[in-house]
Amino acid sequence: MTGSKSDPPSVHTLSNGVTVICDPAAGFETIAVSVVAGRGARWEDPGRSGWSHLLEHMVFKGAGGRDARQIVEAIEARGGQLNAATGHERTSFQVRALAGELPLALEILGDLLQRPTLDEEDLAREKRVVGQEIAEAADTPDDQVFELAQSAAFAGQALGRPILGKTETVGAADPRALEIWRAAVYAPDRLVISAAGAVDEAELLAHAQSIFGQSAAPAAPTHDQARFTGGGVAERRRLEQAHLVFLLPAPGSLDSDIWALRLFVEMLGGGMSSRLFQEARERLGLAYAIDAYSDSYADVGVLGIYAGCDAADAAALGKVAAEQIRALAAQVAGPELGRAKAQLKAGLFMSRESLLSRAELAASQRLTFGRLQSPRELAAAIDAVSAEDIARLGARLLGPGLATVSSLGPKNAASAQPAFMQALFA
Repeated sequence: MTGSKSDPPSVHTLSNGVTVICDPAAGFETIAVSVVAGRGARWEDPGRSGWSHLLEHMVFKGAGGRDARQIVEAIEARGGQLNAATGHERTSFQVRALAGELPLALEILGDLLQRPTLDEEDLAREKRVVGQEIAEAADTPDDQVFELAQSAAFAGQALGRPILGKTETVGAADPRALEIWRAAVYAPDRLVISAAGAVDEAELLAHAQSIFGQSAAPAAPTHDQARFTGGGVAERRRLEQAHLVFLLPAPGSLDSDIWALRLFVEMLGGGMSSRLFQEARERLGLAYAIDAYSDSYADVGVLGIYAGCDAADAAALGKVAAEQIRALAAQVAGPELGRAKAQLKAGLFMSRESLLSRAELAASQRLTFGRLQSPRELAAAIDAVSAEDIARLGARLLGPGLATVSSLGPKNAASAQPAFMQALFA
């Protein structure tokens, strides 16, 4: 029995602290399984910068008696797909597979997280691969400009260091040290197994207990409270276009204003009807690409704007971006807020049609809030946000008088920073 679409997910805790979430859905012939560790690059000290990402690479080189090729062939021979991702606060491993392949999916994922080989020769090769990845990111302007902004916004902190790390810190890792790090970041106290689709609850629990229920939790690493420091950074390059990122300190994931923030972002630069798109792109023609976004961590967040423009237009674009933030913070119209709510709710319910999104969201909710939130509950929270809530959030965004501006491109790109700061805080 795979249940009906209306069946809520069930949540269980194994004896060693691992959480198991089962989200059965009728009408699917596939499954999505995510094993999410609630630790990532934010837990690294400066000497271990990039180790969480390096570890994610290394576990695929060999685990549970299989080499790299055997790992992927075992999954792909059954029609499955295997992937992983490292973030500041999460490390996620995912399998998409046909119905009936849950035992194999959990076996492979269990091997990756708990029994990697971490061979010294493999590590030497993978350090070179990660070094190339670091170089590629630095060579990609619309990646590098985000790294510059993040490092300035959270100067001297783990949140300000790149998830990929640096070649020297990645190069310092050895198999024994990496194994100690693995045991800490993938410890059972912050591990969630989340399965959605054609899954059977009893089968999921039995295999989860057998594969993941035996490990013990070592002493857990900690991280410091984050501080948005603000500041600007400009990198000159011979490019055709200027790349710009503007950041403001914003509420974190647990803040009561989190939905006001997401609606603010949607109205500011979330779609073609947004203020930035209509003003900077459609009316003034200052940028082909411009959008707003938010990143939320447990204790802090950022509101961000990215734009690509002609360097000669960087100052004008910075001024327009600041003016639109101030105008939205001062007043929002009912129809505009209604459109933003409709867009957020549509995205929420559309994501439910992806099994992997369902599994990942459930794991994220459990790690962030300690419980699951239904789509209807989230929709109600979105609907409850008022124009007064948006105004209060606007005051919070502007109140500290802090912002970060990063620019990458020709000399004139740097003019975006003083123009933005003057228009925002004058």
